[in-house]
Amino acid sequence: MEKCCLNDGERTKCEIWTRVMGYYRPVSEFNKGKKGEFMERVCFEERVCTCGGDMIVGKKEK
Repeated sequence: MEKCCLNDGERTKCEIWTRVMGYYRPVSEFNKGKKGEFMERVCFEERVCTCGGDMIVGKKEK
């Protein structure tokens, strides 16, 4: 496969949207503070518990 190189004039601007307070907004419309918060976000992946037991939160065994 041949590598394709585009100059800036041939590229299409990509707009990034994100979910904020229950609805989606384009990042380009964020104010300076909200853009800073967006850049500090950390993405993570939740894993399923593989311990085999039921997890009960807030209850202590006697």
